[in-house]
Amino acid sequence: MIKKILIANRGEIAIRVMRSCREMGIRSVAVYSEADRASAHVQYADEAYCIGPAASNESYLNYEKIISVAKETGADAIHPGYGFLSENAEFSNRCKEEGIIFIGPDAHAINTMGDKITARKTMIAAGVPVVPGTAKPIIDLDDAVETIHKIGLPVMVKASAGGGGKGMRLVEKEEDIISSVKAAKSEALAAFGNDAVYVEKYIDSPHHIEFQILADQHGNCIHLFERECSVQRRHQKVVEETPSPIMRPDVRAEMGRHAVAAAKAVNYAGAGTIEFITDDDLNYYFLEMNTRLQVEHPITEQVVGVDLVREQIHIANGEKLRFRQEDLTQHGHAIEVRVYAEDPDNNFMPSPGKIKHIHLPLGLGIRHDGYVYDGYEIPIYYDPMISKLVAWGNNRQEAIQRMKRALEVYSISGVKTSIPFLLRIMNVPDFQKGGYTTHFIQNHTEALKKPEEEHEELDDLAAIVSLVHHTNNLLKAAGPAASSNHESAWKQFGRKKAVSRL
Repeated sequence: MIKKILIANRGEIAIRVMRSCREMGIRSVAVYSEADRASAHVQYADEAYCIGPAASNESYLNYEKIISVAKETGADAIHPGYGFLSENAEFSNRCKEEGIIFIGPDAHAINTMGDKITARKTMIAAGVPVVPGTAKPIIDLDDAVETIHKIGLPVMVKASAGGGGKGMRLVEKEEDIISSVKAAKSEALAAFGNDAVYVEKYIDSPHHIEFQILADQHGNCIHLFERECSVQRRHQKVVEETPSPIMRPDVRAEMGRHAVAAAKAVNYAGAGTIEFITDDDLNYYFLEMNTRLQVEHPITEQVVGVDLVREQIHIANGEKLRFRQEDLTQHGHAIEVRVYAEDPDNNFMPSPGKIKHIHLPLGLGIRHDGYVYDGYEIPIYYDPMISKLVAWGNNRQEAIQRMKRALEVYSISGVKTSIPFLLRIMNVPDFQKGGYTTHFIQNHTEALKKPEEEHEELDDLAAIVSLVHHTNNLLKAAGPAASSNHESAWKQFGRKKAVSRL
């Protein structure tokens, strides 16, 4: 049985995995780069070891160094989190060679589902619907033009080894075919070292719906229902929710069966996600499989009541699934927003720097998966995500109201964040109605712009939060004599609207 796990990741996901380890009585080992010496995941772990310089390829992507630390510390298993090495087939194989359990699928599943063309062929063979398109890489530009003419515009040109929106181009006009294919191939080569691209028919009014699956090493597989991930920016998810507001029970059951069939087609074991693209009529097609834990997994946990990391560990231990499909139900509604250190009003430019003060949202139905703290300096070397904020409610409207309340009091000073932008999303009528598509952000550019008065109000709120923090410390230090100073200080901040948010 697994007694010690090395978490080959950083930040909030490392802490998230460590929390489940602690509840299960499993010791955790953190690894960190020189830039992450002060990171909270280093402090939270039972043991922590530096694995190299700030650059990812010299630290978090250096799997030989990570395996070396695992062996030195006697770790039975490695959990890769998401990103970095989580979908690296060589890393999965190296762990196996060294007798270390990789908490994730084997190399065969990673390779099959990681190559989009191979995945398409595998899904077709398994009877899973796929978007009409090519079943082999585009060889040259003449081949691209001929193929796109057969499929018909508009189409999406996609990198075979792609992900995260890289190596992807929408082609709507005849004159754009060659330049789009060239651009996709060039970007794919730079990002993945592989310039192979393929073509799919473009779905109008697309919705991005994914199904969480769990599969053990004994051939059992279940799904834990869907997540709606259509609020995206440059093909990167911004807001996720479950259940999907457009889903019908009959389609949910059918998509769930296809998600399970997709996982079984590659003898999958572990937690994974089958992503579908869906039109307004709920016709759906396989998009890709993520062979790892997803950033948005907490909303499934909140609605289904299953700790996905705990189940990953049980599966890695060789145990059979502890649930049958009929045991699982959806309860209530959950929404997740991704909070980044970036400036949404300046083309979402990253905003690294030192956090002066952070005031976290609390209250019924709120979950916060984060890792930053007062005085923490966000490094420039990694993804600028600060946290994931989740709101759960008995229904969708209650979840939205709780999320709005949480975002109104969530205050981080010292760096720009996406918090105000996320609050604006919650207030857009089309989001509240629930029928939005992946075009949501680009279709609501004006509604999502920063109002002139917002800057002043949020600055006031940050000032008040800092004042509360400062004066409470004074009161603790000075005792009752400080109370009159406390009242005087509060009178300087008379904005009732901002104060009421607290």
